[in-house]
Amino acid sequence: MALLDRLLSGRIRNGTLTIVDPDGRRSAFGVSTPGWPDVVLNLQNRNASRRILLNPRLGLGEAFIDGSVTVDNDDIMGLVELVRRNNPWEKGGEIGDPQPLKRAVKKMLRPFQQLNSLANSKRNVAHHYDLSNDFYRLWLDEDMQYSCAYWPDAVTAGSGAAQSALSLDEAQLAKKAHIAAKLRLSPGQRVLDIGCGWGGMALYLSRVADVEVLGITLSEEQLKLARERAEAAGVSDKVQFELLDYRVLAAKAPGYFDRIISVGMFEHVGVPQYETFFRACANLLKDDGVMLLHTIGRMGKPGATDAFTRKYIFPGGYIPSLSETLAASEKVKLIASDIETWRVHYALTLRQWYRRAFDSRAAIEAMMDPSFYRMWIFYLAGATAAFESGGMCNHQYQFVRDRRALQLNRDYMTEAERLYLAMG
Repeated sequence: MALLDRLLSGRIRNGTLTIVDPDGRRSAFGVSTPGWPDVVLNLQNRNASRRILLNPRLGLGEAFIDGSVTVDNDDIMGLVELVRRNNPWEKGGEIGDPQPLKRAVKKMLRPFQQLNSLANSKRNVAHHYDLSNDFYRLWLDEDMQYSCAYWPDAVTAGSGAAQSALSLDEAQLAKKAHIAAKLRLSPGQRVLDIGCGWGGMALYLSRVADVEVLGITLSEEQLKLARERAEAAGVSDKVQFELLDYRVLAAKAPGYFDRIISVGMFEHVGVPQYETFFRACANLLKDDGVMLLHTIGRMGKPGATDAFTRKYIFPGGYIPSLSETLAASEKVKLIASDIETWRVHYALTLRQWYRRAFDSRAAIEAMMDPSFYRMWIFYLAGATAAFESGGMCNHQYQFVRDRRALQLNRDYMTEAERLYLAMG
């Protein structure tokens, strides 16, 4: 406990963290502050503190999963918020920052952890997205949008959580309208949706803009439901879904698509494949085509995927910095015609997902098991803290192949967004 006390000393200033060791001894940090969490962390065995010290995020996560640590009132969200919010990214604060040698090793290993071949990509996607459609239904919105929602009315309150009057379903609808507006769609256009999820975005674009959409995914569970939804909507002739990798499609359909969208998929590409990804997209687009890339991003320099996420949640995944994304797209002469940074939108989204998953504990434990539930809730809580106080954000890139493909101001986006929102 002494070393753990030393690690936390001075790091918790607002809010309180009380650590209770296996013998009942208590160590307290911070001062109770309005608007900040007060959290009690219980070490159930003597090995728990050593695991946390050796690797704070992975060690804490694994100890929480197997029950070696517990949090009063099951408030794992309060715990990670308390630690991260007291040490925000903007101020350079980070508990357990790797030393220079560890940073160098992480940088050296990064490419080998992201060698997402065709076979590896499908296996990595299955690890996360083929868990169970019924599982995702428990905590996603009605349209099953598993990416950041858009909260245009959100207001921030100091360093705390942002607030919005919108529901999750309303914010996800706003996200779809926002993206559709940036595509400058016309009836009859051919649209490619790379990483189409359960088909919600493709079906939406077809409905509001009368376009033809091909959605591609590597998830068999997502593919099955997306096809069922298209059939139920009576649009399977216009909205089709295939189990297909973008690299394979690029060789089959050069210059075929008027528009390309990719929402929440680029995080799975991996740095070694960035140029391949953008080259494929450039080849698939018509000369006057437009592409919209929506991805989680880093607000700072390139980094590395944390061990917990890499091991349990997104094997092969990586969150790109702005510089990495643009450097790769520039090599194939895709012009970044518009870039938008969403700073707190995903934090709002994740808090909604966390609350819904938290409320569905019994159902998730029955469907999976208690340790899976703890793993998932820790993932959602940690991700929320990363977007509220860490270095994570969302980036939306609009790319064109021809500088004259779109009008030169953004008025058309605002007009189209209002139209799509009115359509519901």
